[in-house]
Amino acid sequence: MTVFSTASGHTAVDFNRDIRPILSDKCFHCHGPDEKTREAELRLDTYKGATEGGEFEIPIEPGKPNESEVIARILNQDPKEIMPPPETHKKISPKELELLKQWIKEGASYDDPWTYKNPLKHPAPVVQTKDWPVNFIDYFILSQLEKVTLSPSPDTDPVTLLRRLNFDLTGLPPTPADRDRFLSSFKTNPQIAIEAEVDRLLKSPHFGERLASYWLDLVRYADTVGYHGDQDHNISPYRDYVIRAFNENMPFDRFTREQLAGDLFPHPTQQQPVATGYNRLLQTTHEGGLQQAEYRAIYQADRVRNVSAVWMGATVGCAQCHDHKYDPYTAKDFHTLGAFFADIDDEQHFKSGTNSLPTRRPPEILVLTSSQEAEIASLNKKLNDLSKGSRNEIARLIKESADRASLAKKAKNPKEKQKWFDGLKRTNDALAKLISGAELTQWKTTEERRAEISSSGKLTMITKALKAPRISRILPRGNWLDESGEIVQPAVPHFLPKI
Repeated sequence: MTVFSTASGHTAVDFNRDIRPILSDKCFHCHGPDEKTREAELRLDTYKGATEGGEFEIPIEPGKPNESEVIARILNQDPKEIMPPPETHKKISPKELELLKQWIKEGASYDDPWTYKNPLKHPAPVVQTKDWPVNFIDYFILSQLEKVTLSPSPDTDPVTLLRRLNFDLTGLPPTPADRDRFLSSFKTNPQIAIEAEVDRLLKSPHFGERLASYWLDLVRYADTVGYHGDQDHNISPYRDYVIRAFNENMPFDRFTREQLAGDLFPHPTQQQPVATGYNRLLQTTHEGGLQQAEYRAIYQADRVRNVSAVWMGATVGCAQCHDHKYDPYTAKDFHTLGAFFADIDDEQHFKSGTNSLPTRRPPEILVLTSSQEAEIASLNKKLNDLSKGSRNEIARLIKESADRASLAKKAKNPKEKQKWFDGLKRTNDALAKLISGAELTQWKTTEERRAEISSSGKLTMITKALKAPRISRILPRGNWLDESGEIVQPAVPHFLPKI
């Protein structure tokens, strides 16, 4: 927020920066959004509540701090009248009192949290050193420096610049060859050298690894269950998916949909179910005798906390038990958001997931690496070339030939044996019309290799939807044993646009 001076020489009070923290810490527990803990029918978290009052006098008279009951109660020395009450040990400091007075004097305006405001485009501020800015943001940086009579640091030397670029974009130092190439180019044209180096680093596979490290931290990625024996679980293909997504510059909306609901796509690719491993990235228990209903509630709450933190930039854990003290999240918002995850199949590992080895955490799928996928594609092309458009029929006849040969070998009755041999001859004759003997040998070798690769991938946990979602309800005080709360349907927080 921009801080500016008023005509009287005082710095203007900003509600979100100066006042909201005071009210949140000292007042909202009893006079905030949670109606279950609210006292005296008084809300101080909204302008209407603060200026219309509760059971007694008007708490805040905009422009009139000396006539505002809030100030009078803070200054009152009667233990039964002073606010906050002595037993809360939340005394208003002299500095906080002066801020509250000045805020009321200036009109007691309430601002929405800046995180929920649409960003506004601001004109570039006027600066003195007009030849320094290169990008639009530089004007704002320079403007703030000039306000405190500072000037920008001089440009760094090219080697340091090269190291900064490399560490920032890939997390790795430049090689000696990189250094020599950059310095040679920098001497000719510094700007072109810098742009070329940035382009090179953005194309590096290490760029995706660098960015993925931040994302994987946010979504609490781990190769173990994080609980009790901390056994391994199969999830590394999800990590590879994230790296690939950054390297391919995947649009963020697609990146989001694939992780939250990739299994629900009409015709999912192999990577879309892999992306849903996100929903399995939580601390899980596999102990005997666990209360399944308890852990369903724990897992659902964990998913809400992480989705809100990663995609909404908000910690909404408070709302699991009660309406948030000052953010606009209610307990209902918490549990309606959780209802989106009520159809995730956590049942299988409750039944079959154990602490034994090798670790299995169903539902899981086999996933091929990039090199394996490339080899499968090459083998498929070879099979298509050999079959000349009759691949399915050739595969059927090969299987039929093998089946009839097996049955002929097992037959004990000569007549029955001959019947299978006759059928085998007809099948082989039909096969010979579609593919030559030499080509058939190549086919079988290729198909064996293809089957070998297809079965050698990595297991990875995925999301699978239940046939019907579990019932979701508001859990009073977050208590999974209390089923008195309202049943809710999936919905985003009430103050956001509907989806």
